[in-house]
Amino acid sequence: MSIELDATTYIHAKPATAHSYILPAVVDVLENSFQEAKETAVFDLGCGTGGAAAVLAEKGYDVVGVDPSKDGIAKARTAHPDLPLEIGSGYEDLSSRYGTFDAVISLEVVEHVYDPKAFSTTIYDLVKPGGIAVVSTPFHGYWKNLALAVSGKMDDHFMPLKDHGHIKFWSPETLSTLLVETGFEDVDFEYVGRIPLLAKSMIAIAQKPH
Repeated sequence: MSIELDATTYIHAKPATAHSYILPAVVDVLENSFQEAKETAVFDLGCGTGGAAAVLAEKGYDVVGVDPSKDGIAKARTAHPDLPLEIGSGYEDLSSRYGTFDAVISLEVVEHVYDPKAFSTTIYDLVKPGGIAVVSTPFHGYWKNLALAVSGKMDDHFMPLKDHGHIKFWSPETLSTLLVETGFEDVDFEYVGRIPLLAKSMIAIAQKPH
């Protein structure tokens, strides 16, 4: 059975709202990890309408991206015709199709996937030895969940009535376990959008062994 990550219909080709606080941190991670943007190949897994890929390309990174949404890629190609953004799924053998990259980013995607282990394996296969994976997802921790419960905002946060909503809710521990079991090491986290205990999203940075 074929499973898609998400079949969302996109309203526009602008970066997602979450990118306003995620992308600056992702850019910092890449700048701190690689000496020259123009010599760094980045794969965007779940690129949506290409907003993040476009920002990185403007900074000099060599960016390739895929997304399973035909609508998203159609908008991406209209808005960013010079970028190689194509239809593709995290359940495919993407490394055979595209090769390997210095960094693979996947922003606010892993919470949508039915088979996280297969998805993480795809990321691993796309990363060059010694390269990094940068994976962001909404943050879930004890104090944040407690604050949501006390404030009566649990239903709004978990979005049970939204089509194509979140189906996995990750903590640093569970996301780190996923990445380490896939083969990554030295998993670090950054927390963005509010103070760390109440962060909107967390960004996992994991290295593939040489």
